[in-house]
Amino acid sequence: MSPIESPTEESRWTQFTLILILVSAALRILALAFNPLELYADETQYWVWSREFDWGYFSKPPMIAWLIAVSTSLFGDTDFAVRLPAPLLNIATLSFLFLAARRLWNARTGFWVALTFTTIPAVWMSNAVMSTDTPMMAAWAAAFYCLVALRTKASWGHAVGLGVAIGLGMLAKYAMIYFVVGTGLSLVLDAPARRALLSLKGVVAAVLGTLILLPNLLWNAAHDFATVSHTAANANWGGNLFHPAELFDFLSGQLGVFGPALFVILIGVLYRTLRQRKSVHPDALLLSLFILPPLLTVSVQAFISRAHANWAVSAYLAGSLLVVFFLLQGPRWRRSVLWGSIAAHSVSMIALMVIASVPSWTVAAGLSNSTKGVRAWQETADRISQAAQADDYTYIVFDNRNVFHQVQRYGNQPEDTVKMWLRFPGATNHAEQGWPLPEQFTGDILIVSQRSWQEPMFQGDFARIEQIGDISIALDGNKTRDFTLWQASGHQRVERTSELLELWASYDVAYMNRPR
Repeated sequence: MSPIESPTEESRWTQFTLILILVSAALRILALAFNPLELYADETQYWVWSREFDWGYFSKPPMIAWLIAVSTSLFGDTDFAVRLPAPLLNIATLSFLFLAARRLWNARTGFWVALTFTTIPAVWMSNAVMSTDTPMMAAWAAAFYCLVALRTKASWGHAVGLGVAIGLGMLAKYAMIYFVVGTGLSLVLDAPARRALLSLKGVVAAVLGTLILLPNLLWNAAHDFATVSHTAANANWGGNLFHPAELFDFLSGQLGVFGPALFVILIGVLYRTLRQRKSVHPDALLLSLFILPPLLTVSVQAFISRAHANWAVSAYLAGSLLVVFFLLQGPRWRRSVLWGSIAAHSVSMIALMVIASVPSWTVAAGLSNSTKGVRAWQETADRISQAAQADDYTYIVFDNRNVFHQVQRYGNQPEDTVKMWLRFPGATNHAEQGWPLPEQFTGDILIVSQRSWQEPMFQGDFARIEQIGDISIALDGNKTRDFTLWQASGHQRVERTSELLELWASYDVAYMNRPR
């Protein structure tokens, strides 16, 4: 059991935590201000969404676009402003984690939870880019604090907070559903949670969460469930459904997401908690109910198909609480692991950020492949613009949605002159949905392609197509960003039959297996 703190001790540790949170946020905002790296393509896509308010977008719920819209409206349409909500949201995440730990145990534990969480590798990264994980984690932390508070003191304010946080979390990322699953498990296995939630206050929380999410559900219904369908498509449950190598890659990737020592200890504590469920601290069981759903679900997904390392990141909010609670008790080596992990994560991640900001250091460290997506997009857009000025083109057409959105961000082409070539029968991303190449038009178009092997595909869609040049953009080290330029006219889009799509897929396979 954690010792009970005196009011003086609690006040001191609370002050330490407040200083930690504010200093951490200030340093990360300062780092963003001097960050020379351009936006990732996904960040640019979210920025594109932010220019038009809606209750949903092609591949994600709307919260990230709303946050970017507010930030860029207040602070200018800069890359800094696009990313600024990330460290600001981290203030909320750390604050609610501290409050949850203080209510569960004491303020000293809350301080170490906040310090541990803000230094894990995944959080270092989430403060440097604008991703859907960041607002989801803030909402998760707020919801968990409200749930913990409801377990000990049934308050209408906490009930309302729980419902609002769950609803906003779902509007940030559908992975918030893991919190709902954990809450459902706590109804069965945690008596205090069951007493708090099986009440009028629990009903109000559920209704509020549903009402906040409802506009997004209605938007999906009106748009053929585009976001839900995209989320399901990401699962990629087709073909061979047994991929042990993918499961290994996912699990080993968690060492980099949470930290090597902390992840190993987390697995050990989870095992002990489940095996000795009746004798362990009841709070350990509660936390396990919020850790296991994302970890187990994404592990199964990885084994069936594939999974990105960050797909289970929501597990590490409760994971930080559980691991820190364990490491602050018992033998001295546990504290050494905790302090060593915090130090190692901080030093390594600061070093990576500094190295990534200097191209020559990036090359020397062998990290060129990691930075190629955030370098030279302004130069890329300028070179494409120069190529477009060589003739009177009706449209500039792309076959890669990442390049398309980056040109929207960094280029100076009129919005109605950039279009997407559709490879499949319908749109498979927001760029294709919003800016498809029209069926009928007059004049020539310039096709800017990163996939030169697709020439036979283009030939089927145009009466005339001719390769007219190429563009090569130097990146870090010997990396380049290469494009083939085509001039085409007479759009006559052929029917995308299953046979044709299979033929085109064979071109992809042949290119991937080419001698190098």
